[in-house]
Amino acid sequence: MIAAMKHCSSCGEHNEVRVPEGEDRERHVCSACGTIHYRNPKMVVGCIVQDGGRVLLCRRAIEPRRGFWTIPAGFMELGESATAGAARETLEEALARVQIVAPYAHFDIPHIGQAYLIYRAQLLAGEFGPGPESLEVQLLEPDAIPWQQLAFTAVRYALELFVEDLQNQRFRHHTGMVVRKDGRFALEDHVGLPIGNAE
Repeated sequence: MIAAMKHCSSCGEHNEVRVPEGEDRERHVCSACGTIHYRNPKMVVGCIVQDGGRVLLCRRAIEPRRGFWTIPAGFMELGESATAGAARETLEEALARVQIVAPYAHFDIPHIGQAYLIYRAQLLAGEFGPGPESLEVQLLEPDAIPWQQLAFTAVRYALELFVEDLQNQRFRHHTGMVVRKDGRFALEDHVGLPIGNAE
């Protein structure tokens, strides 16, 4: 079931939910001008930033999940690549300039219409601090990650896999789908493909 989109963004008239001719699923269709509104998943891009064996985490200053910890990440903007967006979010949230090292994880979250693209990145110049969307930013050893205070499920899975890869001294590229069942989250269809030695 798709969320309601009551009015047409082209003409302002009311939309109806129906299967347009030639389509295989329900869409919001304007009852006046006939515009079909295609609503697609939003892309979240971010970085697991390394400095030595430590990971850069931000404590959120905004909702949702204000006060909880996450990697620097946010919605990709039109006109930018995924890697540029991940680096931009890192600069905005953690005042940190980074070099993207490799893709790390792609997690689909169908029930909220999002997909996460997470990259491994190296901190440049050792400089960081809280941007406007962060209360604080810290470089943490893996055993100091505040697991019970992480803001988002996809971030928790990415960090768990990252720590596992560090321990095994071999990074993988991870794909999977975060699903919600009986009020709990699970990572399904997980595949981890080896891509190189952990530095």
